[in-house]
Amino acid sequence: MSTSRIRLLDFGDPKIKTLHITWFAFFLTFVVWFSHAPMLAYIKEVFDLTSAEVKALLILNVALTIPSRIVIGTLVDKYGPRIIYSILLVIGGLICLGFAAAQTYEQLAIMRFFSGFIGAGFVIGIRMVSEWFPAKQVGVAEGIYGGWGNFGSAAGAMTLPTIALMYGGENGWRYALASIGVIAICYGFLYYKMARNTPKGSTYFKPKKSGGLEVTSKKDFVFYILMNIPMYAALAVLTWKLSPPNIGLLDEFSTNAIYVTLVLLFFVQLRAIYHVNEENLKHGVPELHRYKFKQVAVLDVAYFATFGSELAVVSMLPLFFLETFDGLDPVKAGLLASGFAFMNLVARPTGGHLSDKIGRKKTLSVLILGLAIGYTVLSQIDGSWWIPLAVIATMCCSFFVQAGEGAVFAVVPLIQRRMTGQIAGMAGAYGNVGAVCYLTVLSFVDYSTFFLVIAASAAVVFLMVQFMDEPSGKMAEILPDGTVQLIDVE
Repeated sequence: MSTSRIRLLDFGDPKIKTLHITWFAFFLTFVVWFSHAPMLAYIKEVFDLTSAEVKALLILNVALTIPSRIVIGTLVDKYGPRIIYSILLVIGGLICLGFAAAQTYEQLAIMRFFSGFIGAGFVIGIRMVSEWFPAKQVGVAEGIYGGWGNFGSAAGAMTLPTIALMYGGENGWRYALASIGVIAICYGFLYYKMARNTPKGSTYFKPKKSGGLEVTSKKDFVFYILMNIPMYAALAVLTWKLSPPNIGLLDEFSTNAIYVTLVLLFFVQLRAIYHVNEENLKHGVPELHRYKFKQVAVLDVAYFATFGSELAVVSMLPLFFLETFDGLDPVKAGLLASGFAFMNLVARPTGGHLSDKIGRKKTLSVLILGLAIGYTVLSQIDGSWWIPLAVIATMCCSFFVQAGEGAVFAVVPLIQRRMTGQIAGMAGAYGNVGAVCYLTVLSFVDYSTFFLVIAASAAVVFLMVQFMDEPSGKMAEILPDGTVQLIDVE
């Protein structure tokens, strides 16, 4: 992949400096978010955990990320990415320290639940990078940000066990996790010192009201409300998986209380969305300021299929290799499965680069189709396959998955600049919704059927992408003095 138009080593260029310090902030959030994964063997032994309790920790780790990405997206648009990223890194680091110091399973579970909050860090940088790069470069810049930052989970998996061994002793894993927490806290302060929300002389556009996306027609208002329902449904599914009939981490009273709370929160959000859009619904919106919410909806479902399937597959792939091929031990199975995450380094930037070069809609269509074919191929893998061929098939599928993620976020900043954080937050939340849905399916079916379900859903998403309009022309934003600024999106 060529990044000739973005000179990544030109640290004297403020936008390049901003890209590097921001992808590293995202990288750290993912190291912290998934820091528990490579330590589970130690944690399981120290706390004498059952398999059900370990599964509960994994579920809790992603639960809070769904609502937090929506909330963080709103805060970013209102206060700017610089302060929000700094605060998130500090809070995430403190939560990591809390997990490292946990003495009971209940404390582990609570800290893992709150750790999902730092998974919203991705959303912040999407807005930051979009402020610094023009439309013709924003795809590859967002791809580099997302791909290199996303690699944090794999980097943590490769380094944290070694760091724990270097500390030594029965508490080595605690010191390793605490070290990452301290680094995140320190970088939070450093990021605040180094980062700026916009280039010098540029305006940081903010929504008129907070609490929900502004939509520009009554039809889009209804569409937006309907698109919020799956996020609450996913949280209800997570609650069900933790309820007495399943893992049993929650008792019956707590389970029902959460269900009631989710319903109440939905109506609270509904009221907030109406408040944000009340004026637009009553008086209409000038043509110059209109956008189609279907653009957001298509990106949401595309990220559902791409990032949602990535999270789900990364969770099960080591076990898939271990159970499919004789003679593999857990270490070898983990190494073979790690190829899926490694593709992030090049695949996401490539997806963004292709979007910049050949068009947003065309790129997203091709990559989603490739994803559907890739998962269909994975569904055919069995013990008779040559292991290197199975790994190659996995990595090829992974390329389309992660390049598709890059293509999604090559479009996100080109819809409405002042709401980029909220749009990114909603798309990001849909990625987690996808993970919940796919992992729930996996609990009922075999591996082959699991891959086919993802392929079938990707085929449906491919058809939906055909209804997305190619971003073109200019988007209009209003300056503080009331004048209109047109921003090129081509």
